[in-house]
Amino acid sequence: MNTEIEKNVRVELGDRAYDILIGPGLIARAGREIAARLKGKRMAVITDEHVAPFYLAPLTESLAAEGIQTFPLVLPAGEKTKSFEHFMTVCDHVLAAKIERNDAVIALGGGVIGDLTGFAAGVVRRGTRFIQIPTSLLAQVDSSVGGKTGINSRHGKNLIGVFHQPDLVLADSDVLDTLSKREFRAGYAEVAKYGLIDKPDFFEWLEGNWQSVFAGGEARINAIAVSCQAKADVVAKDERENGLRALLNLGHTFGHALEAATQYDSARLVHGEGVSIGMVLAHQFSARMNLASPDLARRVEAHLKAVGLPVSMDQIPGELPPAEQLLEAITQDKKVKGGKLTFILTRGLGESFVADDVPASEVLSFLKEKLGS
Repeated sequence: MNTEIEKNVRVELGDRAYDILIGPGLIARAGREIAARLKGKRMAVITDEHVAPFYLAPLTESLAAEGIQTFPLVLPAGEKTKSFEHFMTVCDHVLAAKIERNDAVIALGGGVIGDLTGFAAGVVRRGTRFIQIPTSLLAQVDSSVGGKTGINSRHGKNLIGVFHQPDLVLADSDVLDTLSKREFRAGYAEVAKYGLIDKPDFFEWLEGNWQSVFAGGEARINAIAVSCQAKADVVAKDERENGLRALLNLGHTFGHALEAATQYDSARLVHGEGVSIGMVLAHQFSARMNLASPDLARRVEAHLKAVGLPVSMDQIPGELPPAEQLLEAITQDKKVKGGKLTFILTRGLGESFVADDVPASEVLSFLKEKLGS
């Protein structure tokens, strides 16, 4: 018998507030949780070919038990699915299913499916109800919460999209047991991120308890809940990233540039791995700028390395482009304002801040040093 606890994190956004339920067995009772909150009886379920064999049938059966008709669409798995072509496929599917505003679109999958589906839900009929059922650790602690949706462009990651908050997030902790070690580690990078932003006690707890988080049970659920609460608190204060919310992008400026440099090839680099390397680079760059101690950068690197994450660019398979091309990718980042480079840097453990107008020459020099060029 499963004795794991369940957590409920509330995202406070006035009349658009919603619950994040975290715990075991949530897909099996998704119908009950959804029916208690939404009146619609037609729902489009968007998933991918990796997730569908495991969880599509249990989800649709749970919804059918509540009299909810479902219209599934199974897409290819992987970052390249976050494209305009697949976005149009999802929009056409939702329209063909005659999903109305009181009905809902459900994202059943990892961050790619959640981002893509949320974007479609945000624009079809100028906005339909949206439910996130994240099936990866990364999606449960990050991308399923907060309403950021979108697709990639040849110019960079997540550059096309809208803010569209979900009506409910169901983070079933049982599904994480089917993840590969690589996928789980990639999600863990986002968990560690919350400690490094402004929760030093949480990061210290992770240093001593990460193996329990990987093993599952109460430690894992607690880590997910702390992460979701951290993000919920930031989103409630700055929903559309006008200031404070930018802190959630710690490690992402470097990480997104590396993802673009590998052409979103998941065999070479997945998002969480890019974030891991990016967080180490952000701490090293902070030390280079005399903002933080080099010892802190080494501490962050040591923890991420201990859990099995990559911590340097030379760990990415294949050849990377020159520093100038990486810098060009950074200038396409959404946090750039008026052409000025913006990074999330740090002054100490859990003391991250938004650094505006970072000199491009310093970034270029730093990248060249790290690339050995």
